Amino acid sequence: MANIPHGGILKDLVARDEPISEQLREEAAKLKDIVLTERQLCDLELIINGGFSPLEGFMNEADYTSVVDTLRLADGTLFSMPVTLDVSFADIERLSIVPSARIVLRDPRDDEPLAIITVDDVYSYDSVKEAIQVFGADDPAHPSVAYLRNHVKPFYIGGKVQAIQAPSHFDYVALRYTPTELRAHFKKLAWRRVVAFQTRNPMHRAHRELTVRAARQRQANVLIHPVVGLTKPGDVDHYTRVRVYEAIMAKYPNGMGHLALLPLAMRMAGPREAVWHAIIRKNFGATHFIVGRDHAGPGKNSQGKDFYGPYDAQELVEKYKDELQIEMVPFQQMTYLPSTDEYQPVDEIPAGVQTLDISGTELRKRLRTGAPIPDWFSYEAVVKRLRESYPPRDKQGFVLCLTGLHNSGKDVIAKALQVALNEQGGRSVSLLIGETVRDDLNPKLGFTPEERHENLQRISFVAAELARAGAAVVVAPIAPEERSRALVKDTVVQNGGAGGNFFLIHVATPLEHCERTDRKGIYAQARRGEIRGFVGVDTEYEVPKKADLVVDLATQSVPAIVHSIVLLLETTSLL
Repeated sequence: MANIPHGGILKDLVARDEPISEQLREEAAKLKDIVLTERQLCDLELIINGGFSPLEGFMNEADYTSVVDTLRLADGTLFSMPVTLDVSFADIERLSIVPSARIVLRDPRDDEPLAIITVDDVYSYDSVKEAIQVFGADDPAHPSVAYLRNHVKPFYIGGKVQAIQAPSHFDYVALRYTPTELRAHFKKLAWRRVVAFQTRNPMHRAHRELTVRAARQRQANVLIHPVVGLTKPGDVDHYTRVRVYEAIMAKYPNGMGHLALLPLAMRMAGPREAVWHAIIRKNFGATHFIVGRDHAGPGKNSQGKDFYGPYDAQELVEKYKDELQIEMVPFQQMTYLPSTDEYQPVDEIPAGVQTLDISGTELRKRLRTGAPIPDWFSYEAVVKRLRESYPPRDKQGFVLCLTGLHNSGKDVIAKALQVALNEQGGRSVSLLIGETVRDDLNPKLGFTPEERHENLQRISFVAAELARAGAAVVVAPIAPEERSRALVKDTVVQNGGAGGNFFLIHVATPLEHCERTDRKGIYAQARRGEIRGFVGVDTEYEVPKKADLVVDLATQSVPAIVHSIVLLLETTSLL
């Protein structure tokens, strides 16, 4: 039989509130609303389908504080991750958010009402404390700390929700199971023991061997339960991954495995996340859960060291095993033995026996260059799916972002680059000159810092879409703020297709030269006070800290600069 839900009762709010869903929908039409972010949408879906049991809403201040400090809800129930609904002060005023207020939560994709929250409280929080307690450090190299700093609003609202409907999905619908549905599936098949495998990466032969070995040792079945919500920036997109999972499921012994998708927004919180993942899999009915080395780790911190120790996650799950009531299966590192054509755990192989491995870095290199990937590492069907989504470097799109002062020469260089790249052939080349794009996309925007930032948001979206389609994109905004340039990079890396290829070129032509050669007299107008907020005169230009290339039109010619940029692209195999 399936495992008992965390807290004893599965909080399937969609089923609970189905009899009054029409009344809730009618009420929602008269209430003020919050349009959810992508992360909030993932969280809400798992709240209302029971995946986050025993939660029945977003955490109030008592639960939040207790979880951050002790990994427990205020009533003492183990729960390791804060699940919060963030709002701004403007939201609080606009929506009249006070205790007992009822507010509709809407899907950002189609504006459909999903739930109504009854507000318990509105509270501020210490973001530095949350970062240190939950993620281990207030380090922006951690993607969730960066998200906390850059995207999370300064107040949280807590309260229980009533479900109007679950979010709609149009991809892989047959693979999306709620906890209730998956438990019913296990019952139908008489699966008594289920080993759940969490992943956010493509699976290969080693993963198949690991999961089959774990199941056979425990006389269990396997649930492949990959995350298809928010994962780590730069991860393989979920469409590609699901095609890979479907291909590899055919390699499992008949009737052993089942694939189901999890709409989770990961936090990459290592040990805390592993406990959270165990709770979620318990709610979905699994009896065993595989916890890997550096489970849900985000990689290196700002000092170049791993955020978490390799076994921290396993140790924390083991610490709470009596309360979790789901058996941890430690991830065994598998390696290939060519002499016997099989995979074995590393710690079971005698000294001196030849082994073969391909690292993730090496795999990405082979995909990028078109180099062969051996059958012993992965299956032909898996490699085929990956190659469909990850073409060789010379077929991938990229974005060149030229930033610098007005009249620094960035626009001239950008136009010359467009010609040089068109000469190379093989890709369409798109040119997005800052002020020209502003006139076309954002004619009503002014030049305040926030309006400049919004302009960059729109430019980055267009650039990422073009790059994802395989285009070479040259962007040339002034982009005086580091935060705006970081936004452009993040958008391209996350949404710009295979490779996430982004290059920041700082056109560092000195202000004196820009002013002296300004034939249109724009700087002179700014000096006379006729133009306000002019970058370089009364608005600071923040010098980029990590430009991929620095050029200077005062000391270099346009052809020389263009050649140096082309060489940069050639060294990364994009040309």
